Amino acid sequence: MKRNYSVSHFFILALGILFFTLLVLAANAPEPAAAMAAFFIGPWNGVWFSGNTLDAVSLLLAASLGAVAAFQGGCFNLGGEGQIYISGLAAALVLLSLPPVAGMSLWVAALAAVTAGGAMGFISGFLKKAVGANEIITSFLLSGALVPATDYLLAGPLRDPSGNLLATKAVTRLLRILPPSNLSISFGISLLLVAAGHFFVNNTIFGYRLKIAGSNPAFAHYAGIDASRRWMPSMTLSGALSGLAGFFAVAGTYGRCHVGFSGGLGWNAIAVALIARNRPLLLIPSALVYAALEQGSQSAMLAIGLRFETSAFIQAAALLFAAIQGK
Repeated sequence: MKRNYSVSHFFILALGILFFTLLVLAANAPEPAAAMAAFFIGPWNGVWFSGNTLDAVSLLLAASLGAVAAFQGGCFNLGGEGQIYISGLAAALVLLSLPPVAGMSLWVAALAAVTAGGAMGFISGFLKKAVGANEIITSFLLSGALVPATDYLLAGPLRDPSGNLLATKAVTRLLRILPPSNLSISFGISLLLVAAGHFFVNNTIFGYRLKIAGSNPAFAHYAGIDASRRWMPSMTLSGALSGLAGFFAVAGTYGRCHVGFSGGLGWNAIAVALIARNRPLLLIPSALVYAALEQGSQSAMLAIGLRFETSAFIQAAALLFAAIQGK
C-alpha cells in the first residue's frame, strides 16, 4: 500500500529543522549568522564543498543499498563496516599490483572488492542457513576480527614508508568530476545501482519473492516461498555492495587505503537504510540529508568552532525527527 503523507508529517519535519536550528544558535550565541551559514550553506559553498558532499552521498548510497539487500531478505548485516574496510584494502592491493592499462586495473580492483565483501556476507548467510547461527552476531564478529587485522597491515607491512600517513601508496583513481573535490564517477554508478535495486525489488519475480520472504516469512511459507533460501543470496549481495563502497572510497575518494578510512560508513549506511524504510529510491534523499548534515557539522566546526559533541547531537536529533517523519 502506498503511503499518503499528511500535513502532520511535514509539520514534524519542520519541527525537526527548527529544533536543530535552535541547537546551532544556542551553541554559538556570539556568531549566530556565521553558525547558520556554515551549517546550512557550508556543504554547498563552492565546487570543493559541493563535490565532497555529493561524494559522501555516493558512498552512502552504495553501502546503504547493501544494508537494504540484507533487510529485504529477512537478514540484518551488522558487518558492513568491516566489509567496507577489508574490501578497500583488497582493491588497493590490486591497484598497486597491476599497471593502469586502459582502466583494466580498476575493473579488477572493483571485482576484488566486491568478492571480498560478498565472501564475508556469504559466510554469515551460510552459517545462518546451515546451523542456524544468528547473522547479526556472525557478521559483527567477522567484521570485528578483520578490522584490527587490516589496521595492522596498513600500519605495518603495507604502509608507504615515504609518507607520514598510516596508509598504502597512492593508487590509480576513478575519473573525477568537479575537481578539485573528491567527487568521481562513483556518484553516477551509485545512482544507477539504486535505480537497478528499485527495479529488481518491484519488477522481478525473484525480487518480489525476496521482499515477501523478508517482510513476512509466515505468509511466504503459506505461499510456497522458502524464506531460508533467500538468506545466503541477500547476505552475499549485501556484503558485495558494501565491498563496492570500499572500492569507491579507496579508488574514488582518497586515492589510497589508510587506517580508519571507512570512518563509520557501515554504521551510517544502516541508519540511512532505516530512514528510507528499506526502499531503494528513498535512499537518495535519505543519503543526501545525512551527508549534508555531516558535512554541515564539519563546516560549522571549522568555521566557528562548533564543538564535536554539539555537532554529533545535532545530527542525531535531525535523524530522529527524519525517522519520525517517515513513520
